Amino acid sequence: MQQGSTDAVTAGAVTAVDLVGERVRLEPLEARHHDGLCEAVRDGSLWELAVTLVPHPDDVRGFIEDAVEAREAGKQIPYATVDVATGRVIGSTRLMMINTANRRLEIGWTFLAESWQRSGANTEAKLLMLTHSFEAMGMNRVELLTDVRNEKSRAAIARLGAKSEGVLRQHMVMRDGWVRDTAVYSLTRPEWPDAKLGLRNRLAAGRWADRSAGPAGS
Repeated sequence: MQQGSTDAVTAGAVTAVDLVGERVRLEPLEARHHDGLCEAVRDGSLWELAVTLVPHPDDVRGFIEDAVEAREAGKQIPYATVDVATGRVIGSTRLMMINTANRRLEIGWTFLAESWQRSGANTEAKLLMLTHSFEAMGMNRVELLTDVRNEKSRAAIARLGAKSEGVLRQHMVMRDGWVRDTAVYSLTRPEWPDAKLGLRNRLAAGRWADRSAGPAGS
């Protein structure tokens, strides 16, 4: 597994690098990923999921533009998730809420085409992102948030080795007007070595921590 080794955050700006595994490659999200990302969200009509936030294909261009703007502002590192074997864009994810002063960030806006769910793609993407966060960016804490109703997501986050920290009540207004309670999980630097070993063992054994849709944007 190849890992970008450059400093990812410098002088308030974010430098994005490819994160490459055996199954997936995380490429810094750009306009060139538009058509592939539209195809990915159509696979399973992901925008119809009530417990997460996935852009409609008609809104993907604006989604990418906003993500690039956030990267240029040093707030996020958005990625296109690409299947190594085929070169197809199969989803998106990002490092966000980057706080270099306090050495913490959040993994969010994760979604994966239905055909690639439970394939190991998301598990390896999380391994790549967590490795980059702790070992290249020097973070002490990585947070993962999800709708309290999203039991699949909550179980998958726990399988990453993250610890539950409780619920943020009335935290977000969803697309359908539902006022969401948000479950909060985190991994810390002292916990990372064991979590990393666990993720590697899961990938080797084919026991995925994948979920239907990931923590979305908060």
